[in-house]
Amino acid sequence: MIVLDGVCKAFGPRVILDGLTLDVPDGRNTVIIGRSGSGKSVTLRCIVGLLQPDAGAVRVDDVVVGELDRDGLTALRSRIGYVFQFAALFDSMTVAENIALGLTRRGIDAPEIAERVRESLALVDLAGTEAKYPAELSGGMRKRVGIARAVALRPRYILYDEPTTGLDPMTTATMDELMIRTRDLGVTGVVVSHDMKSAFAVGDRIAMLHQGRIHRMGSADEMRASDDPVVRAFIEGRPDHAVAAR
Repeated sequence: MIVLDGVCKAFGPRVILDGLTLDVPDGRNTVIIGRSGSGKSVTLRCIVGLLQPDAGAVRVDDVVVGELDRDGLTALRSRIGYVFQFAALFDSMTVAENIALGLTRRGIDAPEIAERVRESLALVDLAGTEAKYPAELSGGMRKRVGIARAVALRPRYILYDEPTTGLDPMTTATMDELMIRTRDLGVTGVVVSHDMKSAFAVGDRIAMLHQGRIHRMGSADEMRASDDPVVRAFIEGRPDHAVAAR
């Protein structure tokens, strides 16, 4: 289980997280929504140890992330897949080589790597693309390779950073299906998104980040029905300056 307890993070005078508390239940997709700059991606980076909170704690499976040494962080990240907003594939490597890189670093033997590459690409409906380079793929296909790379590690958790940004509606629906598919395999997901249609489709729970804290949380139906003005302004895409002001 992932637990964030009173997490604070600032960059200079700008406070991003201001006492963020959130429990991420196992085996479900938790979607974090919020305005641009509200700290959604910062939250993911704190979970995986790419950023250290200024105060509070992040716990993954009862281990405090901020107390881990380099070996401990490596072990933690072996249990967490990370799907970056723009896929973050290496252009000079083939699809198979991109997926295999993390497996090679773990010392997994070549036959096992080949099998995992094959399985993960089949999961995201990209079988047969092993020899292609990222430049030969569409944006949606590159993002699906990003999911395949994460799944190949057989993680306990996957963190998704704006997985549907820049995608057309049909490709977005495909990404949503993949996030549901990985959850159904028993992987716990934390999805950062500003795409409400996608959030409602994949989220077992939706948490709204506002002014550095979780403002409201509930199921898709509960968030749709909420009369909270902050939630309504975001869901409806209204430029409510009074709500946005801090």
